[in-house]
Amino acid sequence: MITPASPLDFARGPAWANRIALAPLTNLQSNADGTLSDDEYHWLVRRAEGGFGMVMTCAAWVSGRGHSFSGQLGVAGPEHLDGLTRLAHGLRAAGAVSSIQLQHGGRRGDGQFDPVRVAPWNDAAKQAVELSTAEVEAIVEEFAEAAVLASEAGFDGAEIHGAHGYLLCQFLDARSNHRADKYGGSADNRFRIIHEVVDAVRRATGPDFQLGLRLSPERYGVPLAESRELAAQVLASGRLDYLDMSMWDAFKHPAEEEHRDRTLLEHFTDLPRGGTRLGVAGKILTGAQVRESLDAGADFVLIGTAGILHHDFAARVVADPSFTSTPQPVSADHMRAESVGPAFLEYLSTNWDDFVLSS
Repeated sequence: MITPASPLDFARGPAWANRIALAPLTNLQSNADGTLSDDEYHWLVRRAEGGFGMVMTCAAWVSGRGHSFSGQLGVAGPEHLDGLTRLAHGLRAAGAVSSIQLQHGGRRGDGQFDPVRVAPWNDAAKQAVELSTAEVEAIVEEFAEAAVLASEAGFDGAEIHGAHGYLLCQFLDARSNHRADKYGGSADNRFRIIHEVVDAVRRATGPDFQLGLRLSPERYGVPLAESRELAAQVLASGRLDYLDMSMWDAFKHPAEEEHRDRTLLEHFTDLPRGGTRLGVAGKILTGAQVRESLDAGADFVLIGTAGILHHDFAARVVADPSFTSTPQPVSADHMRAESVGPAFLEYLSTNWDDFVLSS
């Protein structure tokens, strides 16, 4: 019987001690140039000390034009290597498998780093210009180069961010991606950049580098049927070690009326996956919900909110399957005790209404 405490092995890279991973969480704690700060180091290493089988960084930009917002981690050049090396070694010493999430903001960047953003199509409202075919191909290689840097730093693996409306997800948008080249129009063409980035990273890294991909099952102009098809393709390819489906709420029913016969989670756990592992994320706040996700067919879960509230959520669930995350909101002192630094605390206080009690 699979339980939250069950180890999880992969085709490549180290096994995880359990089925609970830390989701990639925006925390705004990096230095202005994308180098690692002490606050970000302590925030992540504390989660490794708290028993998470795998700890993943926030979305880390793979190139200057992909830098999306202030306080974001970078994995784009030699200036980032020392901090990333420190982090990878710290996570390993604390007992967790490590991963860095590779991301390019595209038209979703906040515009302060480059007034003209890039996108699959021209978008005047976002001050975004359409990438040429050659520029798209260059971005594919930037993801591969970032993965090589992560490997040199000592990370066990990386996750490609193809979700949440960032650049790779923008190519999947059936409403707006009408490019005339090989990266637009048909579903196969819109999927192409995902496959190319996966292939490029796999070619550039060693045989033990653990590779994941994050996708959104719906929203961002991606129909659920196409999400299922793309997920099926990458699961069956054997090129990934895991697929991370970021669902916002793993237990909700889809927005599209014709697919409301079952939950979002159930729309993906029935897909053939060979040796590729399937993870799910979205409002998993209790040991019972971890178990429910695994019983429904997921191989592992990724924890966001509960991992902010409890650095040791994973250890608590392994020890007590009935553990429930503390109710929100919580005090600022609670957050500080959980190694949430000042910048992260400010972000949670000002951008979310249910995290931190008003002082």
